[in-house]
Amino acid sequence: MLLRPGRRNFSLQHASISRLSRPVARTPSLASLPSQVCRKCLVTHTQLGPSRRRRSFGSPASPSNARTLATAMDDAHLYHVTSYDTLKSSILPQYQPITSLPRHHDLRPIDPSAPLMVQEPSSPIPRARTNPHGIPGDVDEMIAIFDACLRIANLDRAALVLKRLGTIDEIPGHDLILLGNRYLRASLEQLRLHPDKRRAEELHKWYELFVRSKGLPQTAETVACMLKASLLSEHQPDRLDRLVTRYMSMAPGDAGLRVLSMADILNDQDLAVITDICPTYNLAPDTTPATSDIPADEVQDASTANTTSTKNTSEDNVPEVLATPQKGFGLKTLKQTLTLFDKMPQDCDISTLSREQQREIQARLERDCIDAAVERWREENESLKKMGLNSSVSSASLNSRLYDWQLALEARLTEEMQKVEEAEAKPKKTPEDYDRCLYGPFLRMSTPTRLAAVTILGTLSATTMAGIDRGIALSSAISSLAKLAEEDIQSQAMLRTSKFKSKKRRVVHVPGKSSKKLDAARAELGPESQVAPETATKQTDPAPDTPWPVAVKARVGAALLSALIDTARIKVVKEHPDTKTLISQYQPAFSHATQLRRGKKIGMVLLNKELVTIMKREPQGDFLAKHLPMVVEPEPWSKFDKGGFLESSANLVRIKHGDKDQRIYTEAAIGRGDMDQVFKGLDVLGKTGWRINTSVFNVMLEVWNSGEPVANIPALNPDIPIPTEPLSSADPTERRNWIRAVKAAENERGGLHSVRCFINFQLEIARAFRNQTFYFPHNIDFRGRAYPLPTYLNHMGADHVRGLLRFAKGKELGEHGLKWLKVHLANVYGFDKASLKERESFAMDNVVNIFDSATKPLTGNRWWLQAEDPWQCLATCFELKAALESPDPANFVSHLPVHQDGTCNGLQHYAALGGDSWGARQVNLEPGDKPADVYSAVADIVKGYIAKDVEAGHPFALAVNGKITRKVVKQTVMTNVYGVTFQGAKKQVCKQLDALYPNLPQESGFSAIVLASYIASLIFKALSSMFRGAHDIQYWLGEIGGRVCRALSAEQLERIASTGIIPNSSKVKKFKINEKKDTTDDLLAQFRATIVWTTPLKMPVAQPYRKSGTRVIKTSLQDLTLTVPERSDPVNRKKQLQAFPPNFIHSLDATHMLLSALECHDLGLEFAAVHDSFWTHAANVDAMNAVLRDAFVRIHEEDVIGRLAAEFEARYKGSIYLAKVNQGTEVEKRISAWRKKARWSTKDELLAEYERQRLLKSQDRAEVERGRQMVTPASIFEDMSAADALAEPEDMQEIRLGDIPEGANSIEAIKAEEEAAAAAEASGFAAEVVDEEDGMLDDHDAVAADESAGEGDAESARLSGVLEKLKRSHFDNVVNATGTKKKAATKTIQIWLPLSFPAIPAKGDFDVQRLRKSEYFFS
Repeated sequence: MLLRPGRRNFSLQHASISRLSRPVARTPSLASLPSQVCRKCLVTHTQLGPSRRRRSFGSPASPSNARTLATAMDDAHLYHVTSYDTLKSSILPQYQPITSLPRHHDLRPIDPSAPLMVQEPSSPIPRARTNPHGIPGDVDEMIAIFDACLRIANLDRAALVLKRLGTIDEIPGHDLILLGNRYLRASLEQLRLHPDKRRAEELHKWYELFVRSKGLPQTAETVACMLKASLLSEHQPDRLDRLVTRYMSMAPGDAGLRVLSMADILNDQDLAVITDICPTYNLAPDTTPATSDIPADEVQDASTANTTSTKNTSEDNVPEVLATPQKGFGLKTLKQTLTLFDKMPQDCDISTLSREQQREIQARLERDCIDAAVERWREENESLKKMGLNSSVSSASLNSRLYDWQLALEARLTEEMQKVEEAEAKPKKTPEDYDRCLYGPFLRMSTPTRLAAVTILGTLSATTMAGIDRGIALSSAISSLAKLAEEDIQSQAMLRTSKFKSKKRRVVHVPGKSSKKLDAARAELGPESQVAPETATKQTDPAPDTPWPVAVKARVGAALLSALIDTARIKVVKEHPDTKTLISQYQPAFSHATQLRRGKKIGMVLLNKELVTIMKREPQGDFLAKHLPMVVEPEPWSKFDKGGFLESSANLVRIKHGDKDQRIYTEAAIGRGDMDQVFKGLDVLGKTGWRINTSVFNVMLEVWNSGEPVANIPALNPDIPIPTEPLSSADPTERRNWIRAVKAAENERGGLHSVRCFINFQLEIARAFRNQTFYFPHNIDFRGRAYPLPTYLNHMGADHVRGLLRFAKGKELGEHGLKWLKVHLANVYGFDKASLKERESFAMDNVVNIFDSATKPLTGNRWWLQAEDPWQCLATCFELKAALESPDPANFVSHLPVHQDGTCNGLQHYAALGGDSWGARQVNLEPGDKPADVYSAVADIVKGYIAKDVEAGHPFALAVNGKITRKVVKQTVMTNVYGVTFQGAKKQVCKQLDALYPNLPQESGFSAIVLASYIASLIFKALSSMFRGAHDIQYWLGEIGGRVCRALSAEQLERIASTGIIPNSSKVKKFKINEKKDTTDDLLAQFRATIVWTTPLKMPVAQPYRKSGTRVIKTSLQDLTLTVPERSDPVNRKKQLQAFPPNFIHSLDATHMLLSALECHDLGLEFAAVHDSFWTHAANVDAMNAVLRDAFVRIHEEDVIGRLAAEFEARYKGSIYLAKVNQGTEVEKRISAWRKKARWSTKDELLAEYERQRLLKSQDRAEVERGRQMVTPASIFEDMSAADALAEPEDMQEIRLGDIPEGANSIEAIKAEEEAAAAAEASGFAAEVVDEEDGMLDDHDAVAADESAGEGDAESARLSGVLEKLKRSHFDNVVNATGTKKKAATKTIQIWLPLSFPAIPAKGDFDVQRLRKSEYFFS
């Protein structure tokens, strides 16, 4: 009997591998739809063995799971006994090795010579003009519109889109047939609902014209759909017989079995009719139930646990969170969503309910946000109407007004949808009609009611984030609104299709039965009409959400925003200046205008002043529901877009809009099983249960409701003095200073209000979840660093949020737990640089303060407020007091997370990579009696430099002498290893100086940024001398990254040699072809190789930095310039090179964290992490410490850098890169002389070198000899062994640890920095934030801002004079030995060389195994 070819047997691993084996689709949109893309047609039954699912972590290893390439491994050695031979036996007394436990945390072997590769991107399909039917000429837009038309059952328009796609030769036939299958399914659904013989006839005609005549490769699904169409529409027996025979003849043998097995298309009655006509098939005897996509282990017992809560009765009446005065819609909407908790009994713990009930509650939380907002608006509006106040109250509450906006916008959108239908039907279309043809299908995917609510919420939220009094850039408003609309529409679509199940039945051949009719029909149609036997049987599941192209998002967002601007009105009441009577008028709530910013006209959305006044009193809290913590364990990650929340969509990797590389690599790795450990690690983080620390919450609530400033909670009405306005006759400089002071005070007040509003939401969420166990689903960024998905309340929040959280599960303190509670108190207090014994003693020395803080946190001496992290300190005081008061502290059940923090984790990795013993001592990799403090060490060196400058009379040194502290240098030291630039470092130091010494500019006579530049330069110098090994590793990483970014791959070289250079998509001209000679710029545009590497957990990392093209989009509001990213875009070499070293280190610390999470999970430890700060119960700190050291050692005992070099050699094998050779060297002279004779173009030299390399690699000795005889610049370079003549890649000065780019600390740079700081302060607003994720910028001509240049000239002259005098100071000798004179750039020539990489820097003598004995590695 044939095996059931169920959908469930086609595993993700097999599906992804089959997807990778085919040529990459020319259109990115088709390639990016994995679940709807069927790459195979039907196969014979001998090829249909049951595919294995991806093995779960709990299942034993199997030889069938062996993988090749980067995943090659011996599964027999996957799990083995944990060995802690190198650790003291007392460290893990309660955790003994258990041979039966699988070791999920073992690093899997990686073969760097065979890394995961994906095919080179083909050039994007050129964009054509919109046709008379309103179908755009961009393939991505056509795919998105096709998807939208199918969802709204606009099949006629979908057919027009499909017809135009069929005319594009670059789209493969197997992609077209998949789209055709989706069209067939949608057509069948309409035929089921509305039987229509004419429509069925048109469907048969469409099939002949689109599928048969084009020779598209049919699948079993295609044939099944046509059979169903025949059965639905044809009632004449003879004609039905002919149609069934005809279509079944296209699926001979086993292909016919798979056609008939599709039970979701053909029901049992259909099968009876077909088998009666074609008796060669019949149902197979089957004793197993029908299969579906729902795994059996998800069926849960619906019984409810009757667990009695033991909560303190005082929690039954928790005070309300005092609302900010007169706030309305934002917070009330959040409360409306959270009323689900208030409707429950106070002692109801959702975690005690059945799994089905928990999941239902979680689903409600995720989907109720929009409905809650509209319901709240309606209730308040009706309440005012009942009181007769609806028309008389102007601004008592904005909520009631929002319902008026909602109704008006609903009516406008209903009218707009009617105009869309009319526009699509018009034979002659206006520009507005063409616009509606593009965005109309997307609007119709939702309802006017929901779209109106999303538009209102999205616009108000966007304006609040940008600053309501300044307005918001139109591009940002459109981008934000379109993104929210897309998410909401897609989430609603997902809910409608969530019940889809793939159904299969088992069908067999009937022995001895044959059909002459089938044979005759088959002979008549010919073999070309048959389903190919070697192709796959995968059917088309409901299509995943097709991402909206940027042009669609721009037009949808503009249409919604334009409708809101036209309809939203607000009542303004003013006093008549003469009669003193109140007069009212309805005015537009929003307006569209242009403003001059930085010399450019920027489109702005401005708020009515009355609306601004109201919104300053009302924080925004809508669209929060799907970002709340989960009340059920998160869904395990299984696919790129499947995991985390139950219904709200989330991606495994956080990627920018349009970044395709990381998604393609990640999905390929998932298909091969390489992401299993990452999946499991994120699942472990998500399974950690949390609860609100009610003791801390009650104190925080009391503080909040009092309105007083405590710790990081700002005052309700902060006292920020505003200086007195100077007289009109005063000096203009005095007035300018007053304006600056007023703006600074307003900005400070607004900032504190924003902070308080944000904390308001956090406290509301904490209050709602106070009796619940909740969870934080996690995902990762492209480097592998994990982040919680809930935005507002999570353990990565500020001090007050961390103080609110505790583990849901408790753990007895045991033998060592009390010690670690005391150490934790010292750490959060700020006494964290002493020895562990001293920290423990610190807690006991302050036991009176601890008890006072826990007993009288607000009425006592408030000792806890002096801590570095006061709220976490208070939480620890509560825990320590309870433990010390218990009869036996060892038996006290503690829920408090205890932290273990790394010492500048990035430098720890660099020291291990470089074997730098001296650097290892500075970051506690070496054992020591006390923790080493790298920040204090750097501060001491900087103090030494300053002391020498003081002796020389340096005015900057005199100004900062005695003001260098650990805090001043800490942030710059910590971020230097992660790629902070010198400009960024100056701003970091300036921020610290402003906080610690606010009067320093007045006292010294120099601005803070000037002094910060001086200090930052000394910090950089100190770092470059301290971490020599890290310096060398950073430089090597930058150098190999620079070569990759200037390389052409072997595939590109072959294409260039055979077909010439592929023009850039932005330069394609459809109607005019210019024959021109290829230039060097054309070749440089072909540098598309992004830097890709594999982490120790086998996660591929692809850097997303490319130079994307732009496109001008005309919208109903204004023209927008949109960034349109493609994989074929040239890489941004500067960003790629500068980001590679820090991103590589980030990928290592992400690996360390996930490995530690997996091992802690295997040992039964609760675990949470904030990057390089790891949390567990106090009783388990010793065990976790052993895990952290073991994971770090296992990463670095392997040759990480050597493996990276080997991976790069394999990944970029056969590439040729454009190198630079210094002029004046011997090799440069010979190459220049050769070029004068040869007179080759850049492309000629490239092709000659490509041919030389091909010949040298040949197996034919004659060809090898010909290659040796060829002369090219590369052959001359190799003959002279001139590696020393290579010039340093550009931008390398930003790479090396502690290096200062040339000119960054010059007189001109410092003056420019000071002037920019003054200008920013005077402007009253920060730099405009551009939404890079959606790539939208305003498109307006640049307008030069003719501003007075005289202001500040005197100050600049004074600064210039001071700096000129300092040319010969110690400061100059340390930083700029050549003074302010700019060094002339070294001249170079460019040559093509085979891509090779420099030798790995020699590793030092530090043995990473030594850190196992380091008490302070993490402490």
